[in-house]
Amino acid sequence: MEKNPHHLVMGELVDFLTDDTLADTHDERYRQKIAQHLVRVCGYDKKDIHSRRQVTIRAGGRSASVRIDFLVQAGEKTGMMVRFAPGSLVTRRLSNLALSRIVFPYQIPVVVTTNGEDAEIINGLTGRVTGHGIDSMPAKHALAALDSRISFPVISDDLFKKASRIAYACEVDGACPCDTDVCVIDPKA
Repeated sequence: MEKNPHHLVMGELVDFLTDDTLADTHDERYRQKIAQHLVRVCGYDKKDIHSRRQVTIRAGGRSASVRIDFLVQAGEKTGMMVRFAPGSLVTRRLSNLALSRIVFPYQIPVVVTTNGEDAEIINGLTGRVTGHGIDSMPAKHALAALDSRISFPVISDDLFKKASRIAYACEVDGACPCDTDVCVIDPKA
């Protein structure tokens, strides 16, 4: 069972997708609610959903591991990435879009940012928000209908590097290369 001193642990719960025993936290309860929604409302099979995937981000000679809450299959490829975090959705839009470009060598076409109560559905190809609300998450038949020739373009090395820097800066605590002894902001600038 995962130990996290930053969360109130209320005991243990059984993961809806894997039957693993997890720490019962408020955040984990939301993740379980999202997993249940994907299966019961959106129509995905549990085997279509890969949860708690760790992704290593490398930027500027540093690396860190970030968790992707859910990767949802669309045939042979992952068609949707779902990330949960409490609070504002807008502040996570850029970092989640960046992560969708470094998980696999192709663009994940649907990126969902959710706080468990609300959600933003983002087109991974354009970066535009295409829907709002948990009920806007695409159903299994919608992901299955994606054209594999155009919906999963290969990520170029240049885009991968840029996305990695964005994801690292937004997702990793202490990632800013500036500290108070080195970085001086000119008040006249």
